[in-house]
Amino acid sequence: MHLIFIMKCMGSYSLLRYFLLVCLITLSLAADETVDNNSSDMVDPDTLVKVEDNSGLTEDEIRQVAKKLDKKEKKKSINKPAYKVRWEDLSPTPIKYDWVQTTSGEWFKGEIKGLYDDKLEFDSDEVGLYFFDFDDIKQIKSYHIISVNIENLASIAGILRLKDNKVTIIQGEHKYEFSRDKVISFAPDAEIEKNFWSGKITLNLDIRSGNSNQADYTAQANLQRRTAMSHLSFDYLGRISSKDKEEIANDHRLNQKYDRYLTRSFFWTPLFSEYYTDKYKNITAQITVGAGVGYTVLNTKKTFWSFSGGPAVIYTRYTTVKKGDAPDDYSPAIELSTKFEQELNAITDFTYDYKLTFSDKQAGAYKHHMIFKFENELLSWLDVDITAIWDYVANPQGESDGVVPRKNDYQLLFGLGIEF
Repeated sequence: MHLIFIMKCMGSYSLLRYFLLVCLITLSLAADETVDNNSSDMVDPDTLVKVEDNSGLTEDEIRQVAKKLDKKEKKKSINKPAYKVRWEDLSPTPIKYDWVQTTSGEWFKGEIKGLYDDKLEFDSDEVGLYFFDFDDIKQIKSYHIISVNIENLASIAGILRLKDNKVTIIQGEHKYEFSRDKVISFAPDAEIEKNFWSGKITLNLDIRSGNSNQADYTAQANLQRRTAMSHLSFDYLGRISSKDKEEIANDHRLNQKYDRYLTRSFFWTPLFSEYYTDKYKNITAQITVGAGVGYTVLNTKKTFWSFSGGPAVIYTRYTTVKKGDAPDDYSPAIELSTKFEQELNAITDFTYDYKLTFSDKQAGAYKHHMIFKFENELLSWLDVDITAIWDYVANPQGESDGVVPRKNDYQLLFGLGIEF
């Protein structure tokens, strides 16, 4: 049944064309970022401090340099009296895998996916894809080349070592040391593109029978590309409902947002966009494109809160219109959004996502898209999600027969979410 739902969604060629076009544009922006991977944070592009590896060493040779430094650190622990040597002091040697140690003393073997908003994304055979609070990390020993974004300096690629409050980046025959609080973000170097990507798919199914037969299929999907200097995200929400074999709902929404970090708190968005279609609201296609800036107000171990916004343009094509009215409309707009995330306990996270748009009367005048979500972890890769959605349009466009769609639309969804 879910396969039928997905096929119907992909049958919307306008949605597919939009997705491919936005992917092309944003990935070209990301390619520009990769070329400028050594650009600094809050530094004029013409006066950048570029930290480049001119040693000519291969990655394996750089790992040997890191291994020698590790041996020196290990000797300091081994030279202590036996009764003072703790198990966690005897750290492992990275071979094919990255190693992470928590403040509890446990070591985890796997692959570093990235650090963003003080959350370390780590993929391990033991725990699967997992997010550690950066404050809970005591040591990091990377096997892979990691690109580290240092506040007010540059992005430096090398073998990463973190111990307590000291960060060491080993690049060629040189090493660079910084305090832990100077690290904005880090991610695997650009050689392995798949390391930048992660996502989640949530499927919701409600089938009822009796006096009437009704089936509701809803899907949510999130795809993200994170690097040390940027964040690209795609969010999809789609619904198809039928009652007694007659379709009663068919709507799809795809949001895209590309952020570039300037400081730990400030970012700018060279491109955000949305594609929306809902024939039962008389909208064949509505496309929003804009640019803006954003600021992170709160970013702690358990809480995240940010605001963003900027000018945009909205194009709307209506399914039917009254005689004499134009079938499509262009409108200038202002879009504002906020996102709040709170870790409620060890297995439950809460997210509030709110976006409002001001436009001319023909495009709706004022509308908002509001999401409340509770994610309850069953396994490292599987969640039970509870989502409440409220969509509002102040001035919905009437159809040719004079019927005006309702201003409010509510959804309450229960589903299983798979992370990858």
